Amino acid sequence: MDAFARAHGGAEGQLAYIGRAGTRIVLVGEDGAWGDLVAPTHDIARGAAERAGLTLHESFDGEFAAKVRTGPYEWTRMAGLQIGGRRSA
Repeated sequence: MDAFARAHGGAEGQLAYIGRAGTRIVLVGEDGAWGDLVAPTHDIARGAAERAGLTLHESFDGEFAAKVRTGPYEWTRMAGLQIGGRRSA
């Protein structure tokens, strides 16, 4: 998370419980880049985020979500599939 923040001018995050798989840590850089990691437990995810000095958001919406910049890959993989776009591998 530190490396991501350094590469993207800082970062903020949001933790999302994803069941038995653990907790997803969504990172959004100040430049709009985003990424994610999965930790085996919520406590581990929260601890890692705190050690990295991330500002954590309760939900992925509003101004936080608006910071994300998406490109052709995201549109093809996510929204593109829903609106009849080409499937990518």
